[in-house]
Amino acid sequence: MLAAGLAAASPRLSAQTLDIPVESGIRPIQTETLFHELFADFFKESDGTTYVQTGDIPAMWLRDSAAQTIPYIRFVSAYAALHPAFTGVIERDAKNILVDPYAEAFSADYHVWERKWEIDSLAWPLLLVFVYYANTRDRSIFTPNLHRAMQSIVSTLECEQHHASCSRYSWPQPVPTHDAYNPNTGMIWSAFRPSDDPVTYRFNVPQNAMAVVAMRLLARYAVEAFADQQLAQRATALGEQIQTGVLRYGKTFSPKYGWMYVYETDGYGHFNFMDDANIPNLTAMPWYGWCSTSNPVYLDTRRFTLSFDDPYYFTGKYATGLGSPHTPKGWVWPLGLIGAALTTTHRSEVVNAIDMLDRSDTINGLMHESVDPNDPSQFTRPEFGWANAFWADLLFRTVAGYPATPLGLLTTMTPGDRQSEIPTITPPWVQVNDRAEIVRTLGRLLSNAPRTW
Repeated sequence: MLAAGLAAASPRLSAQTLDIPVESGIRPIQTETLFHELFADFFKESDGTTYVQTGDIPAMWLRDSAAQTIPYIRFVSAYAALHPAFTGVIERDAKNILVDPYAEAFSADYHVWERKWEIDSLAWPLLLVFVYYANTRDRSIFTPNLHRAMQSIVSTLECEQHHASCSRYSWPQPVPTHDAYNPNTGMIWSAFRPSDDPVTYRFNVPQNAMAVVAMRLLARYAVEAFADQQLAQRATALGEQIQTGVLRYGKTFSPKYGWMYVYETDGYGHFNFMDDANIPNLTAMPWYGWCSTSNPVYLDTRRFTLSFDDPYYFTGKYATGLGSPHTPKGWVWPLGLIGAALTTTHRSEVVNAIDMLDRSDTINGLMHESVDPNDPSQFTRPEFGWANAFWADLLFRTVAGYPATPLGLLTTMTPGDRQSEIPTITPPWVQVNDRAEIVRTLGRLLSNAPRTW
């Protein structure tokens, strides 16, 4: 298994670091820590699938496993050994969905770990399919299980679009959610946020926006991979209905910020004005392909989410950024800092984010879930797999100059628009050296890993 690979490989590696010549004085970043996820949390299973543990919790989240995989797909062209690990994640996500499309997390033996209904849990695996195929053209991922999982995804989203008349889903414990909602918005009813916290209002706008992107992608592969025109038509219609709902009910006019998206709504004019560090959120809308970074409504929304008018935007001596009601009030999430950096157009914001992440880290380059921005020795979760992978992606793109993953090819973006690139923070010759160091480090780790995956 890959976890054993890191232990076997690391002692034989010299301490290689990335070159980050910026004005902030960032300490050297150990290159091998950027691949911690691959060698610590990916496990090859006897059925040929890959079980991805979400860092320090012994369970596989549909959302996290896709997010933990996507940043590393760019390396499959250089190292074919990565193919089975990644195809194994896609197949295991499909099999997990077939166990229960309402569950967001599963144990290694395919039992449900937690059954909180979150729309994005069914969207993230589709984004992973698209990124993998766009980079590899490997049709082996299009298995009968994936086809059935895609059918289950569309059926589940269609049902939750008409929750009151169709769904049998319920959560056994009472939660502080407003149950009244407009059943005619076209959006999908949800029970929990990407943070695993209960929603305030039933229509979570970022999750619905990501669902639109996912339906566009699913419609394409329903035809290209499975010749399933009916499924493609259902997905296309569903995506269009959700998109119309988001644009009509999911934004409002603010005298201070202009037209902006809201985090949640009931479809009756009640809104939840906030953002959460977990993705999909409002701040990261361009990352998952809803819009470009130059979209006027997005820019107005971002001005709000990254301001102190957002009740979950916090500051301290070491960091300023998005937090979450999931963790102590006032604590900043590294993932929130990364999400903001991955969608900025300003080099200074990237440098500042990397500097804050560097100063708030206390465990050898691995990311926590949240930290006290005044005392980073106080944190939740020793290491958070999703944040580790996105930290690597941020450095791959801004320090080594790797392009973005191609999520913006089939989305709700305006015709001809494409996913925006964030600015690099190093000159071209440094990027070449850092890319070479990254590839060499991955090669050494792979060559020293056990031949079990």
